[in-house]
Amino acid sequence: MRTVFLALLAQLAGATNVDDVKNRPVSKVVTLLKDMITQLEKEAEEDEEVYEAMGCWCETNDKEKTKSISDAEQRISDLTAAIEQFTAKSAQLNTQIAQLTTEVAKNGRALDQATALRTKQLAEFNGEEKDMLQSISALKSAVVVIGNKGAASAMLQDSNMAINMAVMLKDEIKKHASVLGDSISPEQMKAIKAFGKSPDAFLQAEAPASGEIFGILKQMKETFETNLAQSQKEEMTNQKAYEDVKASKQTEIDAGQSMLDIKSVELGTIDEKNAMSKEDLGDTQNTLAADQEFLAALKTQCAALDAEYEERTKTRQAEIQATSKALAFLSSDEAHDLFSRSMGFTQVSVRRHSARRDGIAAKLMEAAKRSGDPRLSTLAQQAKLDAFAKVKKSIQDMVTNLVKEKEDEIKHKDFCVEELNNNERDVERTERDKADKAAKIEDLTVTIDELGKAMEQLKLEIAEMQVQMKRAGEDREKENKNFQMEIADQRATQKLLAAALGVLKGFYDKAALVQKKTKAPLEGAPQFAKQEKNAASGGVMGMIQNVINESKALEAEAIRGEEQAQKGYEEFVMETNQSVEQKSKDLVSKAEEKGKNEAALVETKQEMDNTMGELEDLYNENADLHKSCDFILKNFDIRQTSRDEEIEALKQSIAMFSGASFSA
Repeated sequence: MRTVFLALLAQLAGATNVDDVKNRPVSKVVTLLKDMITQLEKEAEEDEEVYEAMGCWCETNDKEKTKSISDAEQRISDLTAAIEQFTAKSAQLNTQIAQLTTEVAKNGRALDQATALRTKQLAEFNGEEKDMLQSISALKSAVVVIGNKGAASAMLQDSNMAINMAVMLKDEIKKHASVLGDSISPEQMKAIKAFGKSPDAFLQAEAPASGEIFGILKQMKETFETNLAQSQKEEMTNQKAYEDVKASKQTEIDAGQSMLDIKSVELGTIDEKNAMSKEDLGDTQNTLAADQEFLAALKTQCAALDAEYEERTKTRQAEIQATSKALAFLSSDEAHDLFSRSMGFTQVSVRRHSARRDGIAAKLMEAAKRSGDPRLSTLAQQAKLDAFAKVKKSIQDMVTNLVKEKEDEIKHKDFCVEELNNNERDVERTERDKADKAAKIEDLTVTIDELGKAMEQLKLEIAEMQVQMKRAGEDREKENKNFQMEIADQRATQKLLAAALGVLKGFYDKAALVQKKTKAPLEGAPQFAKQEKNAASGGVMGMIQNVINESKALEAEAIRGEEQAQKGYEEFVMETNQSVEQKSKDLVSKAEEKGKNEAALVETKQEMDNTMGELEDLYNENADLHKSCDFILKNFDIRQTSRDEEIEALKQSIAMFSGASFSA
């Protein structure tokens, strides 16, 4: 087909060779004008491509920046609202923490006051109990002495003993007047005063007198015992009330402290989020300002580009119109005839010229039918109807279009190769980014879970230590109470036994003097048998002394045990408080770390969503590229070779039209 096409072009070129040679100066002008028009059209196409590219760039950046500005403004609105919420929440938490701190301190002071009051009550009770036990012991000894006839007889022999008893009785009535109240009648008071003035005479009186003193002593002892029992009962009631108050206040303190710890952790998290939001707000505001500045410059630049393109197009269109008019004038038959006459050339017969044109057109049409190339059919019609110059222009236009198609196809192929490589590289990078973020999300999730478990364990440990410390305090109180009771019992026992021992010693040590002090009996008077020391008295007093010594040893041992128990309790409380403080700090630290990791997890998940969106866009872009590029890449070499051959054939035809030989 190429051979036939070139042969036909050679015949067509030979038909006009003489005219073209003779009119070569005009032909050069025509050719120059055509080249100018072609160049102007090419420049117009290039301007249009640049304008379209700039328009796409303007539109893309305008949309992106407009969306970025809208997103930033929404982000600023959201962050501003969040900062207001965080600030309000922080103020609320600070107020709550202050209230809780005040409440805990208030409950602590109330507990301290209750403890101080209880300590004072216990000290007063111990003092009163001690005095009452001493009084009961003394009265019991006096009752025993007066109730024992032998002892009473000995008392009569010992005036000091009687005086001491009278003094003791008087002192007890005075000391415990509030306890005795009206239980001592006026008659009994007279008897007590009489006994105090002359103990010996009172006891030596008839039985009713000594019996009255005995009754008073016994009545006082019973009153004191009743009062002691009542005081002990009140002490137990006061102790129970104190324990109830202490338990209630301690529960309130523990609850307030626990809530205080929770609120403190929450405040730390809120303040951190507030600070991060403020920082994010500042960054977003800076980004917004930069985007707004860029968008304003973009609109100015794009508007200037539109004006410039419009001006360039208007100027170029005027130039093309002027050039086209000049070309039309030079290519007209009138101009051709004029050039032929003015330059002395003879015009070829129109009839002959038309016949040759029809023959070449017929051969071109025949070649078009054989080859099936529609462009040859078009060229045949142009050869039949138009001047050869127009046929040459059509062929030149075909060459220009084919060259442009080739260049466009090469650009398209280069674009496809570059974009596919870029897409593949971006997909690989984004997949790595996706994997990194997935690993980070998993790591943060595990870390947050572990921190949560560790925090729960710390809370359990702190609660358990507080319970153990509370139990230790309750046990210590019970131990101290038992210690106080044991000390009181031992001391009361010692005093009671000492009084009994003193009575026995006072009697047995002076028993030998009783006989000496007795006057010689009157003659015929009945006589007592000789009074001698009881053989078993020494053993009894020794046993009493041993019991007293054992009681003192038990008292000393109880005191040492109490001191050791108190020291151990204080050490336990100090160590436990230190451990609680350390674990509380650890809890706060872990809560802060957990809050940071949770914020990082939210941010990473957002980044993961963005990465997934970017990856989806890349996959879509890849699919679009394959739709646009697969055919070109697969058939590029074949299409380029075929187009090169066609361009070469057309160039040869132009050369033939311009006077070159077929063989050349």
